[in-house]
Amino acid sequence: MLSSRTRNHHARGYFGIGAEGVSKSANMGALLRTGHAFGAAFCFTVGGGWDARAGRTADTADTPSHVPLWRFPDPAAIQLPRECALVGIELLDDAVDLPSFRHPLNAAYILGPERSGLSAPLLAQCRHVVRIPTRFALNLAVAGALVMYDRLLQHGRFAERPVASGGPGQVAAPLAGHGDPRFRRTVPDWLAPGCRTPDAGDT
Repeated sequence: MLSSRTRNHHARGYFGIGAEGVSKSANMGALLRTGHAFGAAFCFTVGGGWDARAGRTADTADTPSHVPLWRFPDPAAIQLPRECALVGIELLDDAVDLPSFRHPLNAAYILGPERSGLSAPLLAQCRHVVRIPTRFALNLAVAGALVMYDRLLQHGRFAERPVASGGPGQVAAPLAGHGDPRFRRTVPDWLAPGCRTPDAGDT
């Protein structure tokens, strides 16, 4: 059904991205395009509500022509590759915050409609439920992009971040220096030639 080889040479494992009960087809199209960009091995939808023709207006990469797209009629019909963990993305109090989540090596991420979220039957099938720590629900494609980027940070093969600002191997730019002090009117007595620098206890 799906080989265990990753489609993204930067990362280990593989992942899929999908949505349940899409309310806006353009959002699903944008999610497909984003998944394609991040190297998703497959995409999927659960339930109706998605018009593929309308989705193509946002999916300018024509993702279904390059990445398998599975359409499951309901949560009970979901079939994933063996050892592929279903991970729900939902704003629930008991969900794991995304920055603290350890992504499974092989995972399928599922998002719900912005207004109602994932259904109870689908949440029951999820091995993990993760929340993006925001004040309110995000756009479908934006939420998916954050999850996929977080996964790439964890499973990607990139050089460690340096302590200083910049990228690995870069020489840090010297800090901007400060010139001589400027005074608008007169030079203070303690800076006049031949005068000593005032001690901390001088009044």
